[in-house]
Amino acid sequence: MEKNIGQIIELPKITDPRGNLTVAEQMRHVPFNIARVYWTYDVPAGEWRGGHAHRSCQEVIIAVSGSFDVVLDNGKEKKTYRLNHPYQGLHIDTCVWRTLEDFSSGAVCLVLASEPFDEKEYIYDYDEFIQEATCLK
Repeated sequence: MEKNIGQIIELPKITDPRGNLTVAEQMRHVPFNIARVYWTYDVPAGEWRGGHAHRSCQEVIIAVSGSFDVVLDNGKEKKTYRLNHPYQGLHIDTCVWRTLEDFSSGAVCLVLASEPFDEKEYIYDYDEFIQEATCLK
């Protein structure tokens, strides 16, 4: 069975004249327990982030401000998602290569991760990612 190549998750959007609010609860809106939250911002024009896969960590990526592209690769297929709504998240399963690019000015990328940081859990070399059969099955 091929790895899912990402899935957009609609998060609750509570509208109010004073400003909107969106919430993401673990195991309710996000399909895993959240062990880590991080965000990237002030990405210079033309730069990219990511360029890796995770062996055991799932993530939901949210453009809380601005926009950017997430390019996903499951070893057989590539797909690009444009994230630009703070009430949508992109669920990325384990063993999917991801690159984030084309950041707008002021973009903020929020990531909800299922695992704490562990350097050994990352695959940074694309050829290793393709060769790691246990990851792609």
